[in-house]
Amino acid sequence: MYCAYITTINKIRKHSNADRLQCCEIFGNNVIVGLDYKVGDKVVYFPVDGQVSEKFANENNLVRRKDENGNNVGGYLDPYKRNIRALNLRGEKSDGLALPISVLAKYTDITKLSDGDKIAVLNGELICQKYIPRGKTVSNVSNPKIAKNKKEARKTVGFPYFEEHIDTAQLAYNESAFKKNDIIYITRKLHGTSFRVSNTLKVTTIKRNKILKKLFHLKDKTKSEFEVVSGTRRVVLDNFNGGFYGSNKFREKYHNFFADKLPKGMTVYGEIVGWIDENTPIMPTCDNSKLKDKNFKKMYGKETIFTYGCARGENKCYIYRITLTNDDGLTIELPTEETIKWCERFGCEYVPLVEKFLYTTWEDLNERCEKYLDIPEPLANGSHVTEGVVVRIDNRTHFTAYKTKSFAFKVLEGIIKDTAEVPDIEEVEELMKEGV
Repeated sequence: MYCAYITTINKIRKHSNADRLQCCEIFGNNVIVGLDYKVGDKVVYFPVDGQVSEKFANENNLVRRKDENGNNVGGYLDPYKRNIRALNLRGEKSDGLALPISVLAKYTDITKLSDGDKIAVLNGELICQKYIPRGKTVSNVSNPKIAKNKKEARKTVGFPYFEEHIDTAQLAYNESAFKKNDIIYITRKLHGTSFRVSNTLKVTTIKRNKILKKLFHLKDKTKSEFEVVSGTRRVVLDNFNGGFYGSNKFREKYHNFFADKLPKGMTVYGEIVGWIDENTPIMPTCDNSKLKDKNFKKMYGKETIFTYGCARGENKCYIYRITLTNDDGLTIELPTEETIKWCERFGCEYVPLVEKFLYTTWEDLNERCEKYLDIPEPLANGSHVTEGVVVRIDNRTHFTAYKTKSFAFKVLEGIIKDTAEVPDIEEVEELMKEGV
């Protein structure tokens, strides 16, 4: 869940190419601020990919507006979208938005706010939320949870142990999660669509007539059996027709591949990258001409297509997690090495592993991650930039992983969202979950 953070500025320097601006470091990110900020100031920090509420934006003059002479007298946020993007401003990166903590005084007692506090809603007032473009076709995406007619409503099918993909939290805000000598794996983060498949318990419930249930003290009929089932991040697929892309046939081949390889209770999680068909990439493309960075355009060309080396019409599935769940719902995580061995045994791909080591310090971890950010994606022969990396703590009883994204990818992602007519599939499912 998106939120803003309370923090204190510990490092600040002059902007390299603007006399009236400064650069401060917040959670390892470079954030551009005005000259009135100084070391020791407590601020509220809004990471990229968020949206501030209309009320909060207007009260703090954050949106663009012009005076009678056409001069901008407001902030830089779009009045409608109010979304926070990664920007290059006069040769410096700006990764998020920092505001004085005093902007929250209307909503709460700011003297009670401490570094590390998370802010989204204060005293019933929305401050910020994740930015998801509300595209025109979102309303046309069917919700599989809604029964088609009354007859179908009498029969329900559920997969109680088929867990959704876990949302990966941001690495920058989770230093406290790491302990000395933790076993750490760093893998590349891939920009695709979520896939999961499981040989899991299927429970079918048939509702009896209410009058008969009351007269004869009957219960609804239930039937339990194991079945191989596939899904996206949030949605269980009962067939491979329709869906966000118009067809889920590209998922069917992975369902069929895993169907006879999964023992009872095993669930496999992965990411599908590449193309839906010869004309449609899985993830939206970006017009690189919208970037101000000439070197980026020179390196990656006129357009970014997240191919990961797949030829047109082709795709690949990369596995990153496997679990085993017994009949009582107890779930065990397969360690990374066992997951890799399983993938090797059955000829499927594990997400590219770049480092394994024992955790020593927060600084060392971030230095290691930094080496794999803002570089050409090796799987794509350098044709597009990496999305980022995922850091997994392997010696935990439950899946524990954190992500960090390349700054260049954040810039691309902001442009894609600003120009897209619809959100991507993951965001459509978030809207469905919210009931939008």
